[in-house]
Amino acid sequence: MTPDLSIVVPVYDEAASLPELAEEIRAVCETHGYSFEVWFVDDGSRDGSWEVIERLHAEDPRFAGVRLRRNYGKSAALAVGFERARGRYVVTLDADLQDDPAEIPALIELLESGYDLVSGWKKRRQDPPSKTIPSRFFNFVTRKLSGIPLHDFNCGLKAYRREVVKAVRVYGELHRYIPLLAYWEGFTRITEKPVRHRPRKYGRTKFGLERFIRGFLDLITVLFLTRFMSRPMHFFGTFGVLAFLAGFVISLWLSLEKLIWNQPLTNRPLLLLGVLMIMVGVQMFTTGLLGELIIRERMERTPTYQVVEERPPEVVRTV
Repeated sequence: MTPDLSIVVPVYDEAASLPELAEEIRAVCETHGYSFEVWFVDDGSRDGSWEVIERLHAEDPRFAGVRLRRNYGKSAALAVGFERARGRYVVTLDADLQDDPAEIPALIELLESGYDLVSGWKKRRQDPPSKTIPSRFFNFVTRKLSGIPLHDFNCGLKAYRREVVKAVRVYGELHRYIPLLAYWEGFTRITEKPVRHRPRKYGRTKFGLERFIRGFLDLITVLFLTRFMSRPMHFFGTFGVLAFLAGFVISLWLSLEKLIWNQPLTNRPLLLLGVLMIMVGVQMFTTGLLGELIIRERMERTPTYQVVEERPPEVVRTV
């Protein structure tokens, strides 16, 4: 049977919190009459988390587990869970008990009203300023560059229609940008809901300030992939043409100075700049052309579109 909910929980050294989290999830789902499955994805834990997951599975088969060989990162853990999720709706939340499972019914209600993706918004974060201030700046920049009006892209508590998680490809550290990836795949009905954020009860955070640096680099990657993946010539070709034209104009002007006014060129740094711009322009244009050839080969092997619904023709025989 297809369950109502598939709940995906990435786990990394959270053995102490898992029994309490499982009990909260079970209580919420049974109270609201949801059939459910929970996928605990152990991302290379070293504190006995897998043994706890095995015990939870033995007590209640609705709690399933996947153990990864080493710590691959949150994106890989989510991708593993998304691949195995069977529910009509898919919910993600962190294993550290800071995300409250009691918020799940409100998120599902928004999905049932027509949204494709509902992102939690930790409006009142229970974290120190060293985490909240950089996070607000990060979310502000992401919101402006992506055009998606979310206040908290990095909130672990999100709810999706199943077709959304089956369409997006999450790897590296792109889990922060699943709303942007989903939007690019055509799931434009995205909203957010303020959710309760609880203080950390066990252990310590696994993330430092370096994640924001990696986050901005990933944002550039996502923006490029979503806007220019299928047309790399538009990106590289534009810069290539501009650089080539700038170099050509500089070289033409210097040539006129030499021919008309007999100005020496050997001591002109502008000459080197003109030649450099021409070379850069040619290289950028060539890169765009190679990208187009690669994309064409990829499109011949796998389509870059998704069919939502189809009405095949019927053969009507006339007498």
